[in-house]
Amino acid sequence: MVARAARATDLTDLDGAVGDCFACPRLVAWREEVARVKRAAFRDQDYWGRPVPGLGPPDARIAILGLAPAAHGGNRTGRIFTGDRSGDVLFAALHRAGLANQPTSVAADDGLTLRETRIFSAVRCAPPDNKPTPAERDTCAPWAHREVELIRPTLRVVVALGAFAWAAWWPVLRQVYGQRPPTPRPVFGHGAHWSGESVPALLGCYHVSQQNTFTGRLTPAMLDDVFTRAKQLSGVD
Repeated sequence: MVARAARATDLTDLDGAVGDCFACPRLVAWREEVARVKRAAFRDQDYWGRPVPGLGPPDARIAILGLAPAAHGGNRTGRIFTGDRSGDVLFAALHRAGLANQPTSVAADDGLTLRETRIFSAVRCAPPDNKPTPAERDTCAPWAHREVELIRPTLRVVVALGAFAWAAWWPVLRQVYGQRPPTPRPVFGHGAHWSGESVPALLGCYHVSQQNTFTGRLTPAMLDDVFTRAKQLSGVD
């Protein structure tokens, strides 16, 4: 799979290769079972049931790095963060920031486009209980590495949604930019900010999960602050 990722010549090529990955047996079995059994509310829909590629333009200056697709969100719709409550919160915030053309994302053909922003996840298949194993994380890493390589010329800021994504950035730093991650690693937190020399700035943001948004741990204002900071650091108007 490392070779398949490395061979991708552009994002379209990479996205197609991602969607045809069968590298992790447990994740393959789970994503296909979810697509077969379905949730009752979506029983009349055809599920994507495959790895979910990234979303956004090839000249993005801001990247949003998530954990993995939701079982009945991206795994159903085929587009990252589309069709679930987390996406409702995220795309509404991106729209307020002027980084998305609409505040909702319900289906892959609903007309959503992103401005200066690329979204992708550390793990491309929906994992059971939203918990990929360390081996699955490492097996999937070449996809994220190649994605960052392809947008590297313009990329200026990475927003890590949650501690998992924050930790997933450090191998990218080594693999793509040839830089040794800082020791000790900067601690994840909402609003955390790390900058290195000639590499994208890293911003921490609580994940847009229902657990965080329903309890008030992550509010719309907190998300707005993160994306305002991301735009400032990346030079996006």
